[in-house]
Parts: sequence; structure tokens; C-alpha cells
Amino acid sequence: MQHWERVEAFIAVVRFGSFAAAARELKVSNSHVSRLVSQLELQLGTQLLYRTTRQIRLTDAGQLYYESCRHLFDGLREAESLLQHHQGQPTGLLKITAATTFGDRYIAPLVNDFQLLYPQLKVNMYFSNRQVELIEEGFDLAIRMGVMRESTLVAKRLCDRKEFIVGSPEYLARISAPQTLTDLERHNCLVGTRGNWLLQDQGQRKDLVVHGNWQANSGPALLDAALKGLGLAQLPDYYVDEYLANGRLVAVLDEYRFTDAGVWVVYPQQRHLAPKVRLFIDFLAERFTGGVAGLD
Repeated sequence: MQHWERVEAFIAVVRFGSFAAAARELKVSNSHVSRLVSQLELQLGTQLLYRTTRQIRLTDAGQLYYESCRHLFDGLREAESLLQHHQGQPTGLLKITAATTFGDRYIAPLVNDFQLLYPQLKVNMYFSNRQVELIEEGFDLAIRMGVMRESTLVAKRLCDRKEFIVGSPEYLARISAPQTLTDLERHNCLVGTRGNWLLQDQGQRKDLVVHGNWQANSGPALLDAALKGLGLAQLPDYYVDEYLANGRLVAVLDEYRFTDAGVWVVYPQQRHLAPKVRLFIDFLAERFTGGVAGLD
């Protein structure tokens, strides 16, 4: 049992990137995790980790040992999932991540509704605009938007996501609306997190680098700048539908709109999903049937 506990501590340190994060996950003290890893190194007669004040790094021996041992813990989790699947009830902790604004507006209410159905379930929501590493950081699933890259993760499309290029009527009265992508060169293009706009030209995806005097990693800030006539912006439908309907924003270059973006639930590939994950994915799929607009 001691040996198993030491290996578990080592795997957690590597997966979560620090002794402190591993201690939080295992619900023990930092010193206890450090002691377990040191005992494991003494037992094996080799150093597994390089330790500095800023970070930890695997030694060559540590890398080999981690790659071998992590499968044991993955197998243990799968065995626990099988048991939960047999019992048919979601239990334990459900860890979810999503982009900040989308998570606040849409995912949090859905998670809250889900927990009302299964009050025995614990939930942990983490909203961030960075790309969270699900397996390494211990998350069950993520809600992601746009175009999915090749990955070992499973991605299930929940609904479409439309990206509009928009400007205020006041801005377009000063500078006439663009008719082609080349016309964007004379416009002030407001930039979000990405430095490019995702478009489609003659059926092909086009990542167009645009230029302007404004940039922020915030969708609400980008929307406000567009509403106040600072320039053109590319924003998803759930930001701009209301303002397109009431005329405060005007869509341009609709013929270049990329048509293969979506909202996705993404999760690690497993032969048997834990009930908490399986039921929540089914719950999301049902609630997203009418698209994002149906959630408001």
C-alpha cells in the first residue's frame, strides 16, 4: 500500500505540474507529497524529478517510470468508471472548463441545472480563454468553439457557431462597407485574441491577417468597440444577434463567412465513460438542440 501511495503522489506531481497542485488534488499537505516522492526515489535507487524553486522536470528515468505507471492509474480510473457505469448514477467530482464569457453566460447555468438533477454530484467549473490540457490538468471535459484540430481527444459537435464581420452604421457611414476581402485594407479591423479572422473564400478556409489600432483578449470589449464605431470586428452569433436585429450593428462580407465552425464538447477517449460524464454530455446535447440562441 505504501508503494502504491508513493507512485500515486509521483503521478499527480507530474500531471498537475507541481507538488502544491498534486497536494490539492490528493487532499494532503505539500510536505507529505514531497516526502512520498522522495521515498519512492530512495526505494527505486534513482532520481525521478529535477526540482527548482520555479518548476519540476522529469529525469530520463522519471520519464520512463511515468510513462509506465500512468497506465496503471488510467486503468484504475477505468475500473472505477465501469463500476459507476454498472451502478448507473453520477458520483464524484465533475470538472469542466470553457472559455470565460461563453462559460459564464451559457455553461454555468447548464451545470447548475444538471446539479439540481443530481445533487450528490460535486462540480468544479474553470473558465479561462487559454487552451486547458484536459488529461494533464485533471478535467473531465471542455466546451470549445471554432474548428477542432487533430487530437487524441473525442469531440462531439453540440451546435453550429456563426462568425460575423460587423460594424456600426455610424462607422460604415464614414467608411463604405467592404465588398471584397481586399477592401478590408482600408478599414480599421478590431482584433480579439487571434491576430487573424477565420473566413471562407471560394469554398476554402482562409485565415486572414487583419490590421487596426485596437486589440484585446475580451469578447465583450471587442463588441463594445464595434458598437461605438471604432471599426469592424469579427464576433460569434451569440454576441451580435441582438444588435444585428435592432440595427445597432450591420453585417458585411457575409459571402465569406466560414461555415464549418461549431460549439463542441471535448473529452478524453475512454472505452467506458463515467456516468457523470456520459449523462452530462447527453444533457448538453439535448439543451443545445436549438443552438446557442435557444439557451437565452
